[in-house]
Amino acid sequence: MTILTTPATSSPSPIVLPAPLGGTLVQRVRHTDAAEFAQRPHLEIGDRAHADLEMLATGAYSPLSGFIGEADYLSVIEHLRLADGTPWSLPITLPVSTEQAEGLSGTVVLTRGGVAVGLVEVQEKYRARKAYEAREVYRTEDAAHPGVAALYAQGDVNLAGPVTLFEVPRGAFPRHHRTPAEVRAVIEARGWRSTVAFQTRNPIHRAHEYLHKVALELVDGLLLHPLVGTTKGDDVPAETRVEAYEVLLDGYYPQARTLLSVYPAAMRYAGPREAIVHALSRRNYGATHFIVGRDHAGVGSYYGTYDAQDIFGTFSQEELGIQILKFEHTFYCKTCGQLVSPRTCPHDASHHLVLSGTKVREKLRAGENLPPEFTRPPVAEVLRKAYASQD
Repeated sequence: MTILTTPATSSPSPIVLPAPLGGTLVQRVRHTDAAEFAQRPHLEIGDRAHADLEMLATGAYSPLSGFIGEADYLSVIEHLRLADGTPWSLPITLPVSTEQAEGLSGTVVLTRGGVAVGLVEVQEKYRARKAYEAREVYRTEDAAHPGVAALYAQGDVNLAGPVTLFEVPRGAFPRHHRTPAEVRAVIEARGWRSTVAFQTRNPIHRAHEYLHKVALELVDGLLLHPLVGTTKGDDVPAETRVEAYEVLLDGYYPQARTLLSVYPAAMRYAGPREAIVHALSRRNYGATHFIVGRDHAGVGSYYGTYDAQDIFGTFSQEELGIQILKFEHTFYCKTCGQLVSPRTCPHDASHHLVLSGTKVREKLRAGENLPPEFTRPPVAEVLRKAYASQD
């Protein structure tokens, strides 16, 4: 006689998310009565500094707990590492004019539009090396580069020290605006043991969707994490991009395996350097994988097509703590009849449907429809209406 037995079942293992960079998620949000600091010096900050304040205080930029000092500043520029050797590739600084710096010391209240939003404990002041920073971080001293232009326009002295944020600014997207700790909580609640993060400052199109769904074949969950901080003037507004994501997710993505959450950082257009920070910060949000495609965080022709992928060879996998998924340029091939890449398509460029960002904007301004092979019609309609409203 054969006796059939039911194998003993074991409880599922707990979800273990990647450790934040540095081992601990920095959390410096304190709901403080700003009135108690009324007698302290005040400093009005711009959009990028406000975004950096949030990214620092919520742990998105862990292990940084504040604007970096001179030793870290020089090490990041020269070695793509903090002074202690931790990978980090962008100087996160608080620049002020020489005149402002003279009156700022100790606890300084940071204001936005005259409203107190946080504090910085000024522990150090040092001179910014603007030309050096431009050459090494942006690979150019050309003021036509938007990141370099912003660098040249800012003050000559950097303030350094730990920060406090009074309240997380949920902004225009309160439903999708989550801190790293909140994103981690969602990932854990959904039971995702692996999560791939994707970031873009551009409108969503079919090539993006292709990358997402290829990645979802490999991992449990997809974190769609569009950047909604300050971008250059001709980029598509964040409100339009997020609405396009919402429309697409409602009809074409598995809801239980997809999370749309905004990334509040400002865009620096630092190409390869910025790709590293984008990946490391997604580790802090709990992602195990990060997609890096063609010319990530690039602008114009300042960077090579795949420089943002190649730079990750500077670090070991153990240092990064997040798996980089590198994808080649994808496009619709009219002969293959599907989305492909140079790895999978044998046909030359005459068979391919490729629209540059400039061409897309031209079509939208003219009220023309975008080809369905390029972007899904519901997304195209969101973009068309947005551009029509600008007239």
